Amino acid sequence: MNQPARVLETADVRRLLRHVRAHRYPLRSETMILLSYKAGLRACEMAGLDWTMVLKPGGSLGDHLVIAGTIAKNGTARRVPMNPELKLSLAKLHRAAGRPCGGPVIASERGDHLRPRSVVNWFALLYAETALPGCSSHSGRRTFITRSARLLARTGGSLRDVQELAGHRSLSTTERYIEGNRDAQRKLVRLV
Repeated sequence: MNQPARVLETADVRRLLRHVRAHRYPLRSETMILLSYKAGLRACEMAGLDWTMVLKPGGSLGDHLVIAGTIAKNGTARRVPMNPELKLSLAKLHRAAGRPCGGPVIASERGDHLRPRSVVNWFALLYAETALPGCSSHSGRRTFITRSARLLARTGGSLRDVQELAGHRSLSTTERYIEGNRDAQRKLVRLV
């Protein structure tokens, strides 16, 4: 049986962000990490993300990522509210790209959309460079879903909200993504 992608701690994500400052395309790299860890996007969604899915009709940055059914797994479109750190990174990337109204958010050297396999390979290389074993392109998504589930009590939300953010058809799929926390379990049992 395949081991699920590793869920990273906040310090690990910060380490990834520091590491990519030395990359050839640091802003694109930062945005890719944040799209994964702060929005839970899949590799295919990052590869297909277009500025029209990020911008308001007037050309300014929106408050949501609109994941179109054409790029989402199983054609399940969704809207993901933008995390402030991700929004700032997207704003910088948009300015650096000359404020385009369309085209790929995560562009190849030729200005085209990356292929999903290229995104998967990029993350594999990143985790190898940073010595984070057990990670894959799905680690950010799994971390996003796990963190979201853990923060539900603070927001008044439900697991259904996490399911919708993840774009899962079934709640049982969302549940498989969520990693347990032994310390939280001990605290919880003490409160019972």
